[in-house]
Parts: sequence; structure tokens; C-alpha cells
Amino acid sequence: MRPLDPAAALAAAASVLRAPIGGILEPLSAALSAYLPHRALAMLTGDCARHPMKAYGEAALAEQITSTELARVGGTVELGRPWFGEAHLAGELMPALAVASQPPGADGALLVVVTGDEPANEVRVLVQALWDLAALHLSHRAVNLRPADLSGNRVAASERARAITELTSAHAATLQSLLSTLRSRTLDDAAVRRTATDLAVSALIELRAAADLDSTLSEERAGAAFDRLAGKLAPLTRYSEVSLELDGPREPDHVLPGDIANAAQALARNTVLTMLDHEGLSRIRVTWEVAGAELHLAIRDDGPGVLTVDALPVRRLTELAAAVGGRLSLDAVPGWGTTVTAALPLTPPATEVPHDALAILKPRELEVLERLARGLRNRQIAEDLLISEHTVKFHVAKILDKLGVATRTEAAALAHVHGLSA
Repeated sequence: MRPLDPAAALAAAASVLRAPIGGILEPLSAALSAYLPHRALAMLTGDCARHPMKAYGEAALAEQITSTELARVGGTVELGRPWFGEAHLAGELMPALAVASQPPGADGALLVVVTGDEPANEVRVLVQALWDLAALHLSHRAVNLRPADLSGNRVAASERARAITELTSAHAATLQSLLSTLRSRTLDDAAVRRTATDLAVSALIELRAAADLDSTLSEERAGAAFDRLAGKLAPLTRYSEVSLELDGPREPDHVLPGDIANAAQALARNTVLTMLDHEGLSRIRVTWEVAGAELHLAIRDDGPGVLTVDALPVRRLTELAAAVGGRLSLDAVPGWGTTVTAALPLTPPATEVPHDALAILKPRELEVLERLARGLRNRQIAEDLLISEHTVKFHVAKILDKLGVATRTEAAALAHVHGLSA
């Protein structure tokens, strides 16, 4: 390990902050490689609906790490205090360094580094500092997403929920049948029955825990989301003469999709910033309310009322709302003030898939995709098709690129839509 260099550490931080929200681990891995040799990195965050869990590094290891395993590690890590020890990752016990961070108003983020030797204290401090910056970056990007990212989050969240529902139903039925068989009075070997029953019960608990964890990562209660918004809005008027009035939802326990909560916060904050650019106002009122299958926002001021629908800030707000399937309207009366209202849907949009989406794939790529959709890993696909694992990785990369998706799960979803995995 080379000595810590402040200039190199700052350059590493810059490379992490420049990364897109879903690709933060690759530059972080490169930045840490000189100080902390490692096999893989994995993160779990509540601030990103599209990439709540992400892993990077040795493919055989990174692809096997699960969000449930990371959640277990997170239960032993204190905020701001690096932890090193043996952790269950990818189904095995291995040494790992874990750090957790939670910037103000954020849901928090966990980083787990699969390493070998125990890192020195100065390395732990460096990893914690870099992750504190990364967590702040993730939190900021989550409420300042581009419209394209917000739209992608909706589809990704929908597909993830659908996949988990299918897996839960299929595996729960299988395990329930196993339990029924093993508990039968016709079995004589009590020890085998007891052991198998314990294993099946544990598997059911694991499966339900995965579903509960995904729900926690992709949903947020309306009251908690509004409280986070209040924390972000307070500094904007703290030293001004403008009074900020906040009227939260009447049903604070109503559950919102995580991406809708983020979009609503971004709309409200950007609208308030736009209104504060005009002189002559003394009051801004922000209201949230869940109405049926929509979240309604209303932001009113008593300013000059000169905003128009053609103004650049208003067009950007309209794009943000439209990206998640919502709509925005503006009512400005000169001399009386401006009212911006938005309605955001609480149900995900249907995924629109071209009928010929798989036509661009070559025959071998279709064979790989079909097995990927059945849940086979690279090694199993290689054995099935009598090719090398490296060739499988190459085909998977080409498939993701051609289909315009970011993960194997999204590619598998497309295969299921077209019946390829049948």
C-alpha cells in the first residue's frame, strides 16, 4: 500500500462525484485500489429507487452478493464508524470493511468492501470520508434527477416489484410443499425431517426479508417525505423576509413510491427557488395531499404573478412532472401571485416494449438471454452451451448494450415479456 497523498485523495473524490448515480462504484474502486486491495465493492442506499443495491468487482463475486446480505452487515455498522470483520457475502463468510453514512435529510447509504488483510486506521478514515462524499452526492442526485432518469426509475421500480412478486409466489409455493411433505407422519427419520424443516423455514424467512427490504428501499411514507422536504426548504428562506408555510399530508402514513417522493421534493424545491427569484413576495405556501391514486402538490406565493408557461424554469418543471407520468399547471395573476400545481401518479406506468425488441439479437445472444431469463448464472450458461465463461460475459454485455438496459434483471424482464424464457 502506498502512503496516503492528499492530492490523490482529492482527485479520487472528484472522480467519484463526477460519476452518474448508478455508476459510482467503478471510480470508487479505482480510487481505493492503491490503498485498499479488494475483490469487490457493494452498496445499499435508500436514496435511489433505480439502483438501491449495486455491486462492482470480480464478476463471480459481485453477481452473487444480495441486498439481504448487505442489510445484515448494515445492522452491525454505526454511522461514521468504519467496521471490519467477517461478513456473509455471496453465500460465504469473508473479510470485509463496511462504512455507513447518512447526510441530513437522506435515507443513508452503506458501502461494503470485500478485502483481505485488515486495513490500517488511516485507510479506514479515507474510505469513510470518500463514502461520506458519495452518500451526499447520491442524496443530492436523488432529488435533482434528470427527467430521463426519473422516467427510468419508474419503469425499473415496476419491473423489480413484478419480479419479486413472481419469485415470492413461486418459491413460497415450492417451500410450502416441501414443508408439508417433510412434516408428514409417514416419514420415519425425525432428524432428517427436523433439519429439512428448519432449512425450509429459514429459506421462507430469507425470501420474505428480501421482499420487505425492496419495499423499504423503494417506498416512503408521505409524512416522512414531506418532513425531508421541509428540511431542504428551510435554509432557502431562513435569512429572508419571505414566510414559508408548509402544509403536510393529512394521511402521513400513506405509502409513496420512492421515485415519486423524490420527484415531488424536486418539483417543490425548484418551484420555491423559481418564485424566490422574483421581488415583491412575502409568503410562499407549500401543500402536499394524497388524493386517490395521485399525489397533489400546490405551491402558492403572493408575488408579482409574472411567470408564464413559456418561461424556461416552468418548462423544466413541466418536464420533471411528465417524466414520472405527472402533469403540471401554472396560474399566474399579475399583482396577485402565482400558483403552481402538480399531480403525480402513485402507480407505475406500463412498460412499453417494441414488438421487435429482440430482433436485433443474434441467435447465440438469444440462447444466452433465454438461459439468463431462467435465472442461470454465467458458469451454468457456459456449461449448457459448451462455451467459456468469458464468452458468456461478452454475450451478456452485448445483450445489455443492444437492448438498452443496465442490468441482467431488466434484460430478463424483456425476455419474459416476449415469451423467450417459456
